[in-house]
Amino acid sequence: MPSLLQLYQVLAKAPLGKALYSRLVGVKAPYFASIRPTVSHLSPQQCEVRIRNARRVHNHLGTVHAIALCNMAELSGGLLTDANVTPKQRWIPRGMQVQYLKKAVTDLRAVATPTGTLPAAGESGSFPVHIAIYDTAEQLVFTADIDMWVTPKK
Repeated sequence: MPSLLQLYQVLAKAPLGKALYSRLVGVKAPYFASIRPTVSHLSPQQCEVRIRNARRVHNHLGTVHAIALCNMAELSGGLLTDANVTPKQRWIPRGMQVQYLKKAVTDLRAVATPTGTLPAAGESGSFPVHIAIYDTAEQLVFTADIDMWVTPKK
C-alpha cells in the first residue's frame, strides 16, 4: 500500500487529484472531513491545507470556530509527520499549544513545517511541528505547535 505522501504525489498530478486526495484523507480520518479541507501541498518539508469560510465551520459569532482551526492544525501537522516517518514508525499527537491571534473571517490556509528532527529508526521521541494559519489577506490568524510522538511500529 502506498504511503499518504506517495498517494499525494500521484494524485496531485491528475485533474481534480488534490480534491480526490483530500476526500480520501477524510475517509481515512473521518473527523477531519467535518471542515472539508483541501490538501494543496504535501512534502516532507511542508504541508498546506485550505478550508473555505462557510457556515459549517462558524461559531455563534459568524467567525471560523476555534476547533475548526485546531482541526486544520492537527490535519496539516499530521500529514507532514506522516510524510516524514518511515514505514516502520508510527505517530500520534501528544500535545498542542495554540494561539488565536485574529478573528478568522475568510477562507484559510494552514502551513505546517517541522521544527525539529525525526527520531532515528527504532527510537521513540518527539517530532515538533509548527503550524501557521493565514487568512486571504495573508494575515496570521492562528498558530499551533504540536508535539508529535513517534515510536517504532510493533
